[in-house]
Amino acid sequence: MTSPSSPAPVRPEGTRAPRRPGRAVVIGGGMAGMLAAQVLTRHADEVTVVERGELPDGPRPRRELPQARHVHVLYSGGARVVEELIPGITEDWIAAGARRIPLPTGLVSYTAQGWLRRWPVEMQYMIACTRDLLDWVVRRRVLGHPRIRLLDGHELTGLLGTRHGVTGVRVRTSAGVVRHLDADLVVDASGASSRARTWLAEIGAGAVDEETVDSGLVYASRFYRAPAGAENFPVVNVQSVPREPVPGRTATIVPVEDRRWLVTLSGTRGGEPTRDPELFEVFARGVRHPVVADLLSRTTALPGDIAVSRSTVNGRRYFERATHWPERFLAIGDSVATYNPLYGQGMSVAAQGVAAMDRELARAGRLSAPGLACRVQRAVAGPVSVAWQMATSQDILYPGAKGRRPGRSTTLVGAYADRVTRAATGRMSVTQAFLDVITLSEPATRWLDPDVVVATLRGPGRPSLTAPTLTAKEWEAVGPAPGAR
Repeated sequence: MTSPSSPAPVRPEGTRAPRRPGRAVVIGGGMAGMLAAQVLTRHADEVTVVERGELPDGPRPRRELPQARHVHVLYSGGARVVEELIPGITEDWIAAGARRIPLPTGLVSYTAQGWLRRWPVEMQYMIACTRDLLDWVVRRRVLGHPRIRLLDGHELTGLLGTRHGVTGVRVRTSAGVVRHLDADLVVDASGASSRARTWLAEIGAGAVDEETVDSGLVYASRFYRAPAGAENFPVVNVQSVPREPVPGRTATIVPVEDRRWLVTLSGTRGGEPTRDPELFEVFARGVRHPVVADLLSRTTALPGDIAVSRSTVNGRRYFERATHWPERFLAIGDSVATYNPLYGQGMSVAAQGVAAMDRELARAGRLSAPGLACRVQRAVAGPVSVAWQMATSQDILYPGAKGRRPGRSTTLVGAYADRVTRAATGRMSVTQAFLDVITLSEPATRWLDPDVVVATLRGPGRPSLTAPTLTAKEWEAVGPAPGAR
């Protein structure tokens, strides 16, 4: 740890002021915070990351990130952005044990509209590993930068400045010592627990609207030993059907590092999974198709408790709409919006938000440029809005869901999205468009391309598949297929 920033030196009258060093403070040492710190090294001479907890020096759990115990995938739309921000990071992930899984080739998915075909061509991809590994590889790279310093074990207690502009932050160490850190720019990447609305109110800034959509989803996850010979096993998932008047239940297997399968079950209000290990595979067998349970019955669960999480509410803070937004302060990542983890959007949206911040900083030329914070906040809202629409338009449909009901336009968009998904089960061109949007690699308007619209209206074109798309070799790797004994 280093000492607090020192005041600018006094200079003789009449002499020309030297260029003031740009100092940036990032609140939060998670994925969004590390990506922001990396980007800020291009625009600042000194970047300080303030983290409330103690960051581990390896791919180990963080108390501040309990959701890391569940399935996390980084879709190609986010992975490409992270690669641009930290060149070579994909190779680092793979060297550490992650897998780059081609889509749809490496995906066995029972969507709400039927089984996707595994076309023999890569259209998009995902990075599959535990969240602990994903974060650690990024953290190791970022914290090695000579202009980045880490203050972990420090809690942010407030902003310095006024409603017109932020000049730094006030932090408290684990020993209770209060420190002031001066900054030309403060970036809030503290996540879903961000207290930015409170911090802004304390300095007299305007109120920030907030919205939530809660499907009542509960997650339960545990590790299984991957069978020998299943090193290249696909991701397997069974999705729910939001429009059916029953609780939405899902089951997912993601192959991760150390020859393990991370298995996550989920259920909305009235159909939640439990911590009971005797009921884990029972729940998996009760979803729309028992393929996940069939696979789990051919392997063994690893020692350890079942992780259960209930914090799956979609939440959005409309910072870009604030009447009075202070200069030199901005928010990114989960500090702006959180999504039902089922859709795998959070990390990709955070990365895209950081990339938007990078572009605006490059245009501005300096951290404290007038109007910069507002411009960044509006730019960050772009990818957030797309992901928010995709997640909440589905979650609000489940029985007992809480939140604003969709308007007619949203309902029409949802109906068209269903038709796209249906056509994607049988038309290769629509599968490409479907994955382009789902992986956040292309904007949602991709589905309105004339060729996509025509193909969607024509329907899947092929008969619906009636069984999981696992190959005979994949079944053989885990044991005989059901009914083949």
